[in-house]
Amino acid sequence: MYWDVITVRPAAPRTLEVVFADGLTGTILIDVSFCTGVFDVLQDDQLVHLAYIENGVVFWQGGLDLAPDTMYREIKKSATRHYVVKAKHDALATLT
Repeated sequence: MYWDVITVRPAAPRTLEVVFADGLTGTILIDVSFCTGVFDVLQDDQLVHLAYIENGVVFWQGGLDLAPDTMYREIKKSATRHYVVKAKHDALATLT
């Protein structure tokens, strides 16, 4: 699919640069608010940068992954090609 991730690499603290199959490039910041439950291990900044690609999806050890279609949509609609992955309750709070 066009939203398959073909490249992932560290870009800044808690930030990864991703390239999608159709050439779209952007960055994602893994906000600490997102790092709860199974994603708790990603509170460690070093572990965020250990992401790898499996079948077009960004993964971490232990089976953690991010939905590539959501990343693609959010990066594409952003003027800065940047997406902050954060807890839904934080995202809703910024909209009100």
